[in-house]
Amino acid sequence: MTGATPVSTPRLSGPARILIPLGLAVLIAFPGFASDYSEYLVIHMMMLSLFALGFNLLFGYTGLLSFGQAGFYGIGAYACAFILLHYRWVLLGVVGGVATAAALAAVFGYLLVRHTRIYFTMLTLAFGMLVYSVLWKWRAVTGGDDGLVGIPRAPLGIPGLFALSLESVTRYYYFVLAVTVAAVVILYRIVNSPFGLSLQGIRDSETRSEFVGISVRRHRLLAFVIAGGYAGLAGALLPPLESAVTPVISHWTQSAQPVLVSLLGGFRVFFGPIIGSVLFVLIREAVVRFTEYWQLVTGVVVVGLVIGFRGGIGSVLAALGERGSQAGAGAAQSQGKGGGR
Repeated sequence: MTGATPVSTPRLSGPARILIPLGLAVLIAFPGFASDYSEYLVIHMMMLSLFALGFNLLFGYTGLLSFGQAGFYGIGAYACAFILLHYRWVLLGVVGGVATAAALAAVFGYLLVRHTRIYFTMLTLAFGMLVYSVLWKWRAVTGGDDGLVGIPRAPLGIPGLFALSLESVTRYYYFVLAVTVAAVVILYRIVNSPFGLSLQGIRDSETRSEFVGISVRRHRLLAFVIAGGYAGLAGALLPPLESAVTPVISHWTQSAQPVLVSLLGGFRVFFGPIIGSVLFVLIREAVVRFTEYWQLVTGVVVVGLVIGFRGGIGSVLAALGERGSQAGAGAAQSQGKGGGR
């Protein structure tokens, strides 16, 4: 009896094996030479990276464009805020935010994944704005346009048994870094699993995928739930950092951010949304210091980069790294043949 051949996770390319540990080492050492504000900016980069990675599971791997991810981001943030205000346990708040966002994504997704292309996109926009309206109008629970304030940066640990204070920006930075690394590793394993390869098959040809026995709707629903959970995770990390949440974080304009950074970094490259998130925050921070019209200037710069680097900056870097690896392998092979003579 023969079983299906397991799909192993592909190894990272040569440049990636060097750059990823180097980047992680820099992030670990960063608080040692950076200011609190710089740590604050890097935390936002990591949160946007999680937000964009979840979105790209839908867009880059499944072929579904969603303009409602900010709704799950806002739900994750508000759920975490409620938990922190009542229980003061940051880990419970983050887990609760992820679970609430994923549960809402399961409900919405059951209705949405029946549709594709522009119909799916417009329905996600409508459902996202529904969440925004509820957060804005349900003043008794959400605080309305004032939002929720006074959210504590609760300790990490079990209240009454063990607690590690996260009051300092540096400690919270390391907490967010640990969560981000774990989430990136998990998603990398997902997209390179048989499930992830099935999503790419659905993206390339829905008809062929159905013909070989893949349940297209079920796969899309699961991808939608995972993407909603990652949006909720990014949102859940916001309340302890800012000590407040407002309905504006769930507006449809916030859903444009993961779209932009995925296009900027490269939506066909796994680490593309991370590259795009870093560049987006850096560009925005640089521009806002010089003009009050920073949104216009930032948009022009980002659009220029997207047009100039077709496929995203991550795709260009990946192609350059692959060429370098091939050139190195070719040179080594030539030297080996020369030595054999």
